[in-house]
Amino acid sequence: MTVHFIGAGPGAADLITLRGRDLIARCPVCLYAGSLVAPEILGWCPPGARIVDTAPLDLDAITAEYVAAQEAGQDVARLHSGDLSIWSALAEQTRRLDRLGIPYTVTPGVPSFAAAAAVLRRELTVPELAQSVVLTRTSGRASAMPDRERLAAFAATGATLALHLSIHVIDRIVAELAPFYGTDCPVAVVFRATWPDERVLQGTLATIAAEVAAAGLERTALILVGPALGAERFRESALYSPDYDRRFRPTGAVS
Repeated sequence: MTVHFIGAGPGAADLITLRGRDLIARCPVCLYAGSLVAPEILGWCPPGARIVDTAPLDLDAITAEYVAAQEAGQDVARLHSGDLSIWSALAEQTRRLDRLGIPYTVTPGVPSFAAAAAVLRRELTVPELAQSVVLTRTSGRASAMPDRERLAAFAATGATLALHLSIHVIDRIVAELAPFYGTDCPVAVVFRATWPDERVLQGTLATIAAEVAAAGLERTALILVGPALGAERFRESALYSPDYDRRFRPTGAVS
C-alpha cells in the first residue's frame, strides 16, 4: 500500500501530468482538496473508488483515512492543487506517514504562478531586467511569515514577485512595494488561472488596488509584480545569437 501525493495543477483538468492521471486511475481511494481540484479529475478514479473531500477534515481525520487504507491494503491518490513543493501541507502529512511507517510517493504538478504567466503570455525572467522569481506570501491565520522573509527584503532585489494567498491585503502590498519598484511598475492579478471563471486584471502599483476592489476579488488570486511583466524594449539573450558558441551549435559551424 502506498499514498501517492499528486499535484493536480492550477485548475484545468488537462493540466495534470500523465503520471498523476495514471496514478489516480489505479488507486481505490482518492482524497482531494475540495473546490481547489477540478471535479473532472475525479472522473479518472476507478469504479467504486472511495472519494473523500478533505476540505472539512482536520489532519487527524486525514491521517485516519491513510491508516484505514493501509489496513485494507489499498493505495491512495492524495490530490492537492498546483504543485506540492509550496504551501501544500505536504510536510506535515509525510511526517505523520513516516512515523506510521506508511510509504508514499510525490508527483509534481503545474504550479499556479506558471499557469498565471501562461495566461498572461509573459516570461517572468527577461534579460537585464529580472533574472529571478520570488515565490512568497504575506502572513495569514494558518501560517505566519518568518521575520527575515519580509516583503521589503524581496522587493529590494528587483526580482519578479509572485505573491500567493495575499489578495486580501493588496493595499498593504502596494504600500510596501511602491518605494522599491515605483508606482508605474506593472502588476497583474490572475484569479483562478485556467478555470472556466478565470479573470485577469492588469495595471500598475498605482492602479491595481482600485481594480481589485472594483472586481471584488478576495481569494484564489495570484499577484505578479515586476518590470518583466511590461517589458518590450530589452536586449535579446545571447542564447540564440549566431556569435554564441554552444555545445550543439558551435560558432562557425555550417548550417
